[in-house]
Amino acid sequence: MAYVNNIRMFVRVYELGNMSAAARDQRTSPAVASSRIAELERHLGVRLFNRTTRALHATEHGQLFYDGALGILDAIETAEATVMEASQSPRGTLFVSAPLGLGRRIIAPAVPRFKKMYPDIDIRLRLSDRLVDVTAEGLDLAFHLGTLSDSDLKVRMIADCPRHLVAAPSYIARRGNPVDGATLVQDKHDCLNLRFPGAREFQWTLQTADGPRRYEISGPFESDDGDVLTQWALDGCGVILKPEFEVAEHLRTGALVPVAVATPPYPTQLACLSPSRRFRDPKVQLFSGFMIAHCRERLASA
Repeated sequence: MAYVNNIRMFVRVYELGNMSAAARDQRTSPAVASSRIAELERHLGVRLFNRTTRALHATEHGQLFYDGALGILDAIETAEATVMEASQSPRGTLFVSAPLGLGRRIIAPAVPRFKKMYPDIDIRLRLSDRLVDVTAEGLDLAFHLGTLSDSDLKVRMIADCPRHLVAAPSYIARRGNPVDGATLVQDKHDCLNLRFPGAREFQWTLQTADGPRRYEISGPFESDDGDVLTQWALDGCGVILKPEFEVAEHLRTGALVPVAVATPPYPTQLACLSPSRRFRDPKVQLFSGFMIAHCRERLASA
C-alpha cells in the first residue's frame, strides 16, 4: 500500500500544485507528503516536480506519469468497488459537501440514519455556501444548488427548488413592499447579499412578462453564510432571495412575507455531483441514492 499511497499523494500534489494543500487533502503533514514524493522519485529515478520558493510545477516526466498514475488509481478503485459490491459490505470514508442551509436542514439530520444502515461507512461532511471545486478538494460527493457549468463530473439531478423574495413585516412597515424587481431597485431597497471569494456580481434574475430580467441589487450587509442573511431578514434588516425549504417555516408563521411578487425568482436546481472516477464506488452510489430519495421527500413536504 505504501507505493499506492505515494501515487495518491503525487496525484493530489499535481492537481493542487501545492505540497501543503495536498498534505491537508490526504490528512497528513507536509513533511510526510514531501517524503512520499521523494520516495516515488527515487523509485522512478526521475524528478517529478520542479520546486521553487514560491511554486511547484510538474516536470515533463511528472506530466507523463500523471496520466498513468490516474489509470493505476482508477484500476485499483474499480477493483475495490467490484469486491465490495460482491461482498455486499461497502466500507471506507466518504467526503461530502453541501450548502449550509441544505446541509443543516436536510443532509446532516439524515446522516445518522444512513450510518445505522451502513455502519462501516464513515461520513465527513463539509458545509459551506462558497463555490466548491469537487475534484481539487478531494470530494466524493457534492450537493449543489444553482446553475451547473460544463464539467467532467457525474451529475444526478435531484429537484427544482422554488425560491422566494422575502422580508420581515417590520422591514415592510418601514420601507414598504416593493411590487416588482424594478421597484426593488428604484426605491433602493436593502437587499441582503451572499458574498464569498469568487462570487459573481450581485444580480437577481426574476420572472417578468417579457421573460427573465436581471436586476442589479445592493444593500448594507453581506455574508458568506446564508443563515446569517436569514437572521438579518428576520431582524428587519432587508430583503433576501431564498430557496423555499430554507424559509418555509418563517413563511408559515408570518415571520417573513413575500415581496416583489409580480416578478418572482426562478427555481434553482439541486443536484448531486461526483468525480467520474469515483462514481462507480458502491459507497458513493449508496450514499447518493439514499440522500437523493431523502432530499426529494423532504423538499416535497416543505
